[in-house]
Amino acid sequence: MNAALARLIAGQVFLQACMAGTRLAAPLLALHDGQSEAAVGVLLALFALTQVFLALPAGRYADRHGLKRPMALSVVAAVLGAGLAAAFPVFPVLCLSALLTGGATGAASIALQRHVGRAAETPTQLKQVFSWLALGPAISNFLGPFTAGLMIDHAGFRLAFLLLAFFPLAAWYWVRTAEELPPVVRAEQHRHERTRDLLREPMFRRLLMVNWFLSSCWDVHTFVVPVLGHQRGLSASAIGSILGGFAIAAAVVRVLLPLIAAHLRERTVIAGAMITTAVLFGIYPFVQTALAMGMCSVLLGLALGTVQPMVMSTLHQITPEHRHGEAVALRVMAINASSVAMPMMFGLAGTLIGISGVFWFVGAVVGAGARLAWGLKDVR
Repeated sequence: MNAALARLIAGQVFLQACMAGTRLAAPLLALHDGQSEAAVGVLLALFALTQVFLALPAGRYADRHGLKRPMALSVVAAVLGAGLAAAFPVFPVLCLSALLTGGATGAASIALQRHVGRAAETPTQLKQVFSWLALGPAISNFLGPFTAGLMIDHAGFRLAFLLLAFFPLAAWYWVRTAEELPPVVRAEQHRHERTRDLLREPMFRRLLMVNWFLSSCWDVHTFVVPVLGHQRGLSASAIGSILGGFAIAAAVVRVLLPLIAAHLRERTVIAGAMITTAVLFGIYPFVQTALAMGMCSVLLGLALGTVQPMVMSTLHQITPEHRHGEAVALRVMAINASSVAMPMMFGLAGTLIGISGVFWFVGAVVGAGARLAWGLKDVR
């Protein structure tokens, strides 16, 4: 990993840590102020909702203006979001903060993914840079909540939000010296292309479907494991450790991927992850102890942790260079729409077929979807 990529990852970490910390602090403050669980659910959904509607405009903006301008606007939005929560810690403002910090994180990730994808020169480099870049969210999802939790316990909610508002400024410190890549000039025949033209491409549609299947697996694991653990009589710390093992395993495999990227084929890794996930989802409901659930969680983290770099590498190979930002945006839209809708669907399904049934159903769908992954072509 070179110095330029390290600076971009550092910028991503600090900007997303602002959102991750706000995502912890805002619901806790809402509950502290007497808001209902339903209200807190709406608040959490708002962090992903903005990214659904802003992703496509953000992708097109990145295609036109590169990296720094989208990043600067994202920094301003994130500072404003956390700063408003510090100044006016009431529920309507917390909702606005969720929209601002969530949207900022989504727009920044699109610009960063587009930039590093264009900077890579070979398929192997694509897999390597996206493996390194995928470490950013794992680090920020620890840094933001951990820092926010410490500040809440020792200094209160206002100062926690205030500290989080400085994180995006640190992000800009790392990103501000990044070298912009030459702009992509659209040929005349491409100037009037629309999003639906991109969606008509069979390989792109196939990749989006595969990515949606796998992102749903992240959502179902995060949603179902606490419920399943509670049914098993596990403590909160044990359930947290099970989910923590998943996150650590996903991060570890992303550290290892760049070392073996030259020997990996994207569609093989993705299909293997889907089959492994289907098997583990089939086993999960039968395990009873925290240790056994933790082992399943770690194995699942290793499998799903390989997916994002492979998906992003494939995406940049099958889409035109002048539409990379737009293609990344469509992927972000699909993931965040899933994050908004899937927990509600899982909750409804759990009441109808049971929590174990949710695992088995999603596992069966993902296993059947592995055929789509095998159909992804290798572009060399």
